[in-house]
Amino acid sequence: MVTFTPMAVSKIREMADSQEFGDHGVRVMVVGGGCAGFTYDMDFEDKAREDDDVAEQHGIKVYVDAMSSCYLDGTTVDYVESLDFSGFHFDNPSATRTCGCGSSFS
Repeated sequence: MVTFTPMAVSKIREMADSQEFGDHGVRVMVVGGGCAGFTYDMDFEDKAREDDDVAEQHGIKVYVDAMSSCYLDGTTVDYVESLDFSGFHFDNPSATRTCGCGSSFS
């Protein structure tokens, strides 16, 4: 399963409230694309789909579909703010290669 840090959950709540998705959880998925083969994606979600793994972390529901789950198992999602980068950072122990910008993996 995917684990969210308290900082990531705080940013998700802030974004959900600003977009009036306060009662939604977050869907984490892997999609084809990027220079290394796959990219991470997240979106707000209000209910589980048939093949979802569902967990609650720090008060938010996390939805991961079965296909994405096998690529994301053990992944930690953090929110990072620095001079160079602000955004969600995925620490995926299953990724064998990442691109230079860190947004795609294989």
